[in-house]
Amino acid sequence: MIGSFEWNYVVDRESYIYALALRENVKHPFPPKSDEVSIEADEEEDEGGEEGEGGEEDENGYISIDFDGLAQRVARVPVGAHNYGGLSANKGNLIYVRGTPFYYGRGSGQQPEIVIFSLEDQEETTLVTGTGGYALSSDGSKMLVREGGNFNLYNASPSGKSSKKTVSTSGLAVDRIPQQEWEQIFGEVWRRFRDFFYVSNMHGYDWEALRRQYEPLLQYVNHRSDLNYVLSEMVAELNVSHAYISGGDFEIPDRPRFALPGARFQLDEGANRYRVSMIMQGQNEEDRYRSPLTEIGIDISVGDYVLAVDGEELTGDENPYRLLRNKAGQLITLTVNSSPDFDGSREVKYRPISDETSLKYLNWVEANRDRVNSMTDGRVGYMHIPDMGTNGIREFIKWYYGQIKKEGFIIDVRGNGGGNVSAMLIQRLQRDILALGYQRLRDDATTYPGTVYNGHLVAILNETSASDGDIFPAMFKQAGLGPLIGKRSWGGVIGITGYGPLIDGGGVNVPQFGWANAAGEWDIENYGVEPDITVENDPQSVIAGGDPQLERAIEEVLRRMLEDPRSLPPKPAAPIKR
Repeated sequence: MIGSFEWNYVVDRESYIYALALRENVKHPFPPKSDEVSIEADEEEDEGGEEGEGGEEDENGYISIDFDGLAQRVARVPVGAHNYGGLSANKGNLIYVRGTPFYYGRGSGQQPEIVIFSLEDQEETTLVTGTGGYALSSDGSKMLVREGGNFNLYNASPSGKSSKKTVSTSGLAVDRIPQQEWEQIFGEVWRRFRDFFYVSNMHGYDWEALRRQYEPLLQYVNHRSDLNYVLSEMVAELNVSHAYISGGDFEIPDRPRFALPGARFQLDEGANRYRVSMIMQGQNEEDRYRSPLTEIGIDISVGDYVLAVDGEELTGDENPYRLLRNKAGQLITLTVNSSPDFDGSREVKYRPISDETSLKYLNWVEANRDRVNSMTDGRVGYMHIPDMGTNGIREFIKWYYGQIKKEGFIIDVRGNGGGNVSAMLIQRLQRDILALGYQRLRDDATTYPGTVYNGHLVAILNETSASDGDIFPAMFKQAGLGPLIGKRSWGGVIGITGYGPLIDGGGVNVPQFGWANAAGEWDIENYGVEPDITVENDPQSVIAGGDPQLERAIEEVLRRMLEDPRSLPPKPAAPIKR
């Protein structure tokens, strides 16, 4: 769970709700409850209430505040800690959202709730489940909530759940002129860069002049994608990374989805049949890496002939993928045999996947790990971090802790697409051993902190290590964790944010967060991170099955292990205490 105090895995349900008494004579808003029988007040009792209730306004309508002791006049609303947001109030009630925890890389399995807390009864009532946004009417009596594709209206009261009414949006239409939208979008993008670009000098460019230069091109825009091209060219003048223009009001046809087997077919020209030439190895315990033809009960092997797909005969003059087109999500039946004829053939059913990218990635990583293991007799660990986001943090957790006892460790961030978790990884790699622990029945030591890597580290980077994938090797080097091997990285580290979609749903991201080194100097952007040891993965070597960068990393870590062996001290002699 990512906390709100820092961008790291910390705690959940960090927030409470508090009331602040603005004046000294205000009653406690949440007095202790009593189970004693109450006595009705006399009818002649003043209906104005006790002193201190309500707002004490002056002749101008302003509420007075006693600032002396204000910080001490705090009372916690009697509800438990949670992920609160969207706090508002109407007469007699607090209204807020009980949100869900933020698990990086997956959903929380929980649903947000809109809750009303009665100040009189001191009780919560859930009004809506499954949504975390609402709009309160100006008098506080009604609440508009979007649920799915509908807008629903509720009474903003503890009993409001039963008052649900759907606001009809049928028949709503808008007349628009795309050219006028394009003019507005152009101006909006230009203004967002003017107002939010990370340095006000716009990298020394005359932003007003650039508007005058590109705005006349709007007369030639005849499609929303044309506008994206014009906008991209304009913001590209700033020579900055992450200046993204995307989307808009146009549609791209859906591509056909194939029922892929995680395998490769090869034509046997003599038999005029296709054979299974390769089956991608997966990790079927993870759906992401599920390889259909390796699942339990699938009787198919490399070399088998595929004679038919779903009963349709497959011959050499046919493309096997045509028979798999538009069948994603369906159960596929292959007729297979060890010989190129139907006699003795069998039917094999498999659950397909629609994208083999993850399997290709897994097979590449596993080949690298096997190479490292083979060339180092198992003494060196290997881990590839594909990005600094969901995928990267998952792969780090999977492969770091299980290899923490290795004498050497190669961390590969080639092709890392960036994200925002590099600091979490650096913090774990940077830990020092502060103390050791020993047990009677085991000779090896445990460490304090409990997960500390004590061996030699090296990192591999290349031209496609980008964004936070630039930052990771830079900080790896800055922290003195080990050498960098490979090629200079991409060089784009100005962070972005968004201020909502454009009028037609398109997107624009403004580079807003500059990157500097600890000396306060702009760094990395438009240049990248230099390796300590430059190694080119030349095409000839790669085609031949080599990986010069990985091989050089293995050589370097083995050299360091030889020159500076690192091991924890043996268990000391048992103490004698008299």
